[in-house]
Amino acid sequence: MEFLVVSTVVGWLLLTADLAMGDVGTATSYNPPYVPTKCNGYNTGQFPPDNQFVAAGVEVWDNGAACGRKYRLRCLNGASRRVCKDGNIVVQVVDGCRGSPCPSTFQLSNDAFGAISHTPNAKINVEYVLI
Repeated sequence: MEFLVVSTVVGWLLLTADLAMGDVGTATSYNPPYVPTKCNGYNTGQFPPDNQFVAAGVEVWDNGAACGRKYRLRCLNGASRRVCKDGNIVVQVVDGCRGSPCPSTFQLSNDAFGAISHTPNAKINVEYVLI
């Protein structure tokens, strides 16, 4: 019985470890038009079919090397009590931050932001990991 309990706990830890070891940053949403981008200009084929994409802030932009990278994001909290939705999303970097100074670590497409936050124009804290 003890082995079963230990095996279950270890299995759960392995399943959740990828986000438990992530970095913490911020996220905001940004509105269309989403082209041109700093990664692939006017090529609309750069966008994932589920519209889960981001513009990368200076923390992850890496002088453009971030183009095409995928991150798993999870909303941690925000200014309001119930801003976060449960779960996480996978997003792809298609652009560099569009503001100066950049308002967040990630600027999420409206679809991506809506998948993790109840509040459309909030600034939220997120946990993220490169996948």
